[in-house]
Amino acid sequence: MSRRIKTEDDYLVAGRSLGPVLATFTVFATWFGAETCIGAAGAVYQMGLSGGTADPFGYALCVIITGLVLAVPLWRLRLTTIADLFRIRFDPTVERVAVLLMVPTSLFWAAAQIRAFGQVLSAASGLDVALTVTIAAGVVIAYTMFGGLLADAWTDLVQGIALIVGLAILFGIVVRTEGLDIISALGPGALNPLGSEPRPILEIVEEWAVPVVGSLVAAELLARIIATRSEAVARNATVVAGVAYFGIGLMPVILGLMGAALMPGLAEPEQILPLLAERYLPTGLYILFAGALVSAILSTVDSALLAASALVSHNIVVQMKPGLSDRNKVRVARAGVAIFGVAAYLMAVRAERVYELVEESSAFGTAGIVTIVMFGLFTKIGGRASALAALIAGVTAWVGGAYILDLPYPYITSMVWAITAYLVVAAAGSVPERELVPIT
Repeated sequence: MSRRIKTEDDYLVAGRSLGPVLATFTVFATWFGAETCIGAAGAVYQMGLSGGTADPFGYALCVIITGLVLAVPLWRLRLTTIADLFRIRFDPTVERVAVLLMVPTSLFWAAAQIRAFGQVLSAASGLDVALTVTIAAGVVIAYTMFGGLLADAWTDLVQGIALIVGLAILFGIVVRTEGLDIISALGPGALNPLGSEPRPILEIVEEWAVPVVGSLVAAELLARIIATRSEAVARNATVVAGVAYFGIGLMPVILGLMGAALMPGLAEPEQILPLLAERYLPTGLYILFAGALVSAILSTVDSALLAASALVSHNIVVQMKPGLSDRNKVRVARAGVAIFGVAAYLMAVRAERVYELVEESSAFGTAGIVTIVMFGLFTKIGGRASALAALIAGVTAWVGGAYILDLPYPYITSMVWAITAYLVVAAAGSVPERELVPIT
């Protein structure tokens, strides 16, 4: 596929050519990565069903809502990245500030996949996790640089099939061997999705808001919507992928619960799926399952690195150097993949859990992004100043609430601040809105 790349559009949005099958599988495989196979299974192993709030339940709902609400309006604008919306609706300053807030989100996401890749290699080989994360990063960076979104889509098709088959085999054999009744030994608290202890309603809302609201405008997901060949494909493929995500995502959750009863006291809970596979699968099927996990990880990490590179190369470098040839635009995008791959690796080796990286990716700076997407796409309220106010207020409230003041509900707080800042500045006379027209 890399040989077909001639233009920036070919590299970043697959020439806007994805049909229903490719689009569905690439959305599913991109979203269904380490956080479900490794992170959520490990979280459920430790905390019971309440550990799966974000994944698969929250993220599946997010994908379905994105398909129903955002897919068609965004597709019609002929964007290359979601940051293009901020340039045409507000101005280039908003575009650049938004990019600076969105790139860390993709890096957190990529780091989570690289760390999970290292966990799979460590569980299979017995090598130290730090060493295997380093190996994983080298493979992923090399793999991602060349093919662009079109190659991502085709490999997602193959990897998605491998993932579904591998998970289904492990799930079927473990359930047939041990039976689902073994989960009852964990007690009713482990099976309560809200946790064993009563909690404030705002705490529950916070848990759901991070994956559902925080990922509505994820650059990796929206890139696939933009890359489809029609608005009907954009909408339908995204919704079907979200439904499939939920159904397939229940298997790692159930296996995580069963693993807590079958293999209690693991030092590395995030290795529960590979360890179950090692115990219950014969060699040939174990290799297939390991390949399925690697497929899930690769199909997500390449998308995250490509999204980060697209935002910087297309929305900053190309805008600053409008005379760049298509060949040089592709070179800049590929260089970005390499640079951000190294950055994601450094984040991966310093993180304690895959799940925490995924939660950070959904929360960091997204309150302001969601706010200006919704107001910018569906209303004529506000302009440049109100958008900048929402972006700054959202990220300030999140960082302050989560890391400095240790507020109990930092994401809800950041959303309230972002929306309030947007409306207050708009009411005070923000710059008049621009006309939202498709890019030609």
